[in-house]
Amino acid sequence: MNDTTTDIKPQTSNPMIEAIGLTKKYEDGVLALDHVSFAIRPGEIFAMLGGNGAGKTTTINLFLNFIEPTEGEARINGIVTHREPLKAKEHIAYVSENVMLYPNFTAIQNLDFFARLGGKTGYSKNDYRDVLLRVGLQEEAHHKRLKGYSKGMRQKCGIAIAILKNAPAILLDEPTSGLDPQAGHEFLNLLESLRNEGKAILMSTHDIFRAKEIADTIGIMNKGLLLMQKPARELENQNLVDLYMHYMAGHVGLAA
Repeated sequence: MNDTTTDIKPQTSNPMIEAIGLTKKYEDGVLALDHVSFAIRPGEIFAMLGGNGAGKTTTINLFLNFIEPTEGEARINGIVTHREPLKAKEHIAYVSENVMLYPNFTAIQNLDFFARLGGKTGYSKNDYRDVLLRVGLQEEAHHKRLKGYSKGMRQKCGIAIAILKNAPAILLDEPTSGLDPQAGHEFLNLLESLRNEGKAILMSTHDIFRAKEIADTIGIMNKGLLLMQKPARELENQNLVDLYMHYMAGHVGLAA
């Protein structure tokens, strides 16, 4: 039996992000996701840990309706994503591991373009400046073309665009990839502020230490199975690296 805890917090609100028996089996027989269930409420961060091929990105792709489930449902604010994908996407902001932005645009130009593309026409240049500073991008970089940016700087721009959308659900695929220790610390502070604003955040990550520091709930995935999901407070006195390696080795049911 998978080692899961469902009563993460007092059920004071409906889930904003919810997987119900979410399953994806491809035509070649590969079972990429096997009856995964979890719920994330407003003001909560759920961190999914797992190696390559564990099913983390497949889970996020199902919420974004990039692919459709074989069984089960992915829901955003109660909306089933494969039945009403456009309606569901109105409530989602997404930042991928490799943020796709326009390299010949400056940071300000990218923010303006994507904000307008999302129907947000009321932002000023000062608004763009403020959000870029909030995500830790220094002001001298705001008017430079992105083709000269590091991966971490592009990541910050992607997160800034997600903030501007002001969606209640945020999906992050390896958001700390390419960030140096200072930028990683700044990112945790940013996540904390977004949680305090009531955002529901699903974060796929390899970063065990930052996950334990910021997440309300930690899940461990392997071979398409969500083998463990527990409140982070229950893991405070456990070595999360050892626990992670235990599940990666194919064991289940480790005592809390």
